[in-house]
Amino acid sequence: MTIPPSSTITQHKETISAEHAGSRLDAVAATMFPEYSRSRLKDWIKSGALRIDGRTVKPNTKLAGGEHLELDAELEQDASFEPEDIALDIVYEDDEIIVLNKPVGLVVHPAAGNWSGTLLNGLLFHCPELANIPRAGIVHRLDKDTSGLMVVAKTLNAQLSLIDQLQQRSVSRTYWAIVRGEPDKKGIIDAPIGRHPTQRVKMAVVKGTGKEARTHYRVTHKLSGFALVELKLETGRTHQIRVHMSHLGFPLVGDQVYGSRWPANLKNDEMLDYVREFPRQALHAKELGLIHPGTGKEMSWQTMLPEDFESVLLDLKDRHSAY
Repeated sequence: MTIPPSSTITQHKETISAEHAGSRLDAVAATMFPEYSRSRLKDWIKSGALRIDGRTVKPNTKLAGGEHLELDAELEQDASFEPEDIALDIVYEDDEIIVLNKPVGLVVHPAAGNWSGTLLNGLLFHCPELANIPRAGIVHRLDKDTSGLMVVAKTLNAQLSLIDQLQQRSVSRTYWAIVRGEPDKKGIIDAPIGRHPTQRVKMAVVKGTGKEARTHYRVTHKLSGFALVELKLETGRTHQIRVHMSHLGFPLVGDQVYGSRWPANLKNDEMLDYVREFPRQALHAKELGLIHPGTGKEMSWQTMLPEDFESVLLDLKDRHSAY
């Protein structure tokens, strides 16, 4: 069943700040309205739905700063993605937001190779009106093989609020990870992240051209060459925790992209057979905190570790006790 097309009206008014002087309109619009795709914004500029000081201009128009940006567009429902009856672990839901516990293996958004069977498809089945919200209300993502808490907006106002909170870094996201090695008790990793210079499918710490990225970590248990680590994101770059911990020299257990090489002293340890064969990065979004878009109240949620993560942790604790 495909949701029949419908539409809603989206309206925004913003003032271009001085810091954007000299920048192109389409680039600034993408920064100011991140909930909409660049192609959609460019089409709105060309059609006159997105105007500068009431005038229709070209997407490559250079800005001076101080202009008034007006968006008055009909947001057509995206009928290209079909609702699918996918089981969702809903932790909390009201008229504004959905908080869910994403399982391992579930892709968040359709893309090449995964056009169906995604969280977005499941959300459209669970709540058909999300077809009127950009990206079905999804405001942040977890990797396919990362489990844990996510928030989804059910209204345009809620989506704008959550995106703003993410940009202002007022959303609290706490992860648990199992890493190889024993980091210092706690620390801050402040290292810019960008596309890997030679391996384009990977991200990396890239000086100069990388985007600001900051991760706080705290070791909760040291486990004889491994550690259970609590991490809090200050920014939200692609693969941020995986890249940062690998850069620090403590890759996540099971991470085939950023930590596949095992040191010689661990390769022949029979007690690590299950740990070495763990098929995904040992990373779980355990806690989520935010300001409710409708009530303005602070809210937070926690979730249990998934069984596979718990099994690895128990194996490492048993091994640690045997030493």
